[in-house]
Amino acid sequence: MVFNFALTQGKYKGSSFCLLGRNPIFTNPRELAIVGGTGAFRFSRGYAILKTYYMDMQTGASTIVEYDVYIRHY
Repeated sequence: MVFNFALTQGKYKGSSFCLLGRNPIFTNPRELAIVGGTGAFRFSRGYAILKTYYMDMQTGASTIVEYDVYIRHY
């Protein structure tokens, strides 16, 4: 999975960071790597811990996932 988070408010407005890794949705918790970003997060590294709290198994339309993100940036 590749996932880009764009920040739109506050101190880091206009910056983004990128998560990359395998995302086995039925495994709790799971970890994805932060492999870079833009703006304040250029050359950043870190990880995110993901936890799925709810998934609509019939339609797949609704899912609630918590992202705990830890970033080292320069």
